[in-house]
Amino acid sequence: MRINLRTALVLLLTILLVALFLRHANLADVWREIRAARMDLLAATLIVTLTTYVVRAFRWQYLLRPIGPTRFSHAFEATVIGFAATFLLPARAGEFIRPYLLARWERLSATASFATIILERLFDLVTVLLLFALFFFLFEPDVAAVDPRVFRAVEAGGALAGAGAAVGLVLMFVLAGHPERLGRWALRVEHVVPPRIAHVFSRFVRTFAEGLGVMRQPAELVMALVLSVPLWLSIATGIWLVSRAFHITYDFSGSFLVMALLVVGVSVPTPGAVGGFHEAYRLAVTSFYAAPNDRAVGAAIVLHALSFIPVTLVGIFFMARSGLNLQGVRTLARVREGPAGDAGSNAGVARAPSAERTLPSFSAAPVDTEGSAS
Repeated sequence: MRINLRTALVLLLTILLVALFLRHANLADVWREIRAARMDLLAATLIVTLTTYVVRAFRWQYLLRPIGPTRFSHAFEATVIGFAATFLLPARAGEFIRPYLLARWERLSATASFATIILERLFDLVTVLLLFALFFFLFEPDVAAVDPRVFRAVEAGGALAGAGAAVGLVLMFVLAGHPERLGRWALRVEHVVPPRIAHVFSRFVRTFAEGLGVMRQPAELVMALVLSVPLWLSIATGIWLVSRAFHITYDFSGSFLVMALLVVGVSVPTPGAVGGFHEAYRLAVTSFYAAPNDRAVGAAIVLHALSFIPVTLVGIFFMARSGLNLQGVRTLARVREGPAGDAGSNAGVARAPSAERTLPSFSAAPVDTEGSAS
């Protein structure tokens, strides 16, 4: 019942956001704007967008180095499957599936691998905020005056997110420095819960902290941070190219402002960020760059399609090659709500009968609860 209620709430939220996005749109004019878009710039956007996943996988390898060696092909494949799952399922399920798959394939700790995803998100937030701060030094003087109310809200949101990111990084640094001590501290819960559960929790805390090992290795940490810049510059480039394709003109630095609003939009837990992504883009370009509403709606639809559909199709191909079907992906997504074993355990995952790979298989054996990434 809880899952059904959550699904209903997510569906309702998606419908409300789409209705908000389309409330003033003339669909016939939106279609004309889409047909008039420059195909060469949209093709360039597709190439740039797919490149971001290569950079993501490469950066992830640096975060994973303290845990164990990984192959780029596995990091890339798990990344693409994870983002495809995020598009297909609600609540950003791919963020849990991605480290879980890589842990299986490379025989790593699932809990420690999941910790690297938390670091990734913090690095992403810091990078977006740095580019957003850079925008303040480069934006056209009249942008803030176009819609002062929205601009002040963006400023306040950026300041709060920056403070949260700073606190998060400090917390990650503290956790990374004392995994064994944290494990012993977590064991104290045995005074209020059964000893077995206390030991599972203690091991989870210790293993999660070990997954933050990159915080103790300056060279890998710096490389991960450095790679975050071209990653988000490529995302900004895709946003800017689509805007240009729809004849929505602003300096390249303006894409940092649009991107900051899009980050807020994609944080809404709808499948594939449907609704939140669209309305965030529409609001950004109509409020600050005087884009006609129907043109902004058309650009938002195309930008969302180029951002999510190609990687989802590639992800589905990788799923099939890995022996996973959609039911198997849903099963992996549900693992996050209960115990999820580390690399030595198996999960009950539905397999496509014809797909064979040389990677570790997923069987219907019981899940080992120790070291879980729930």
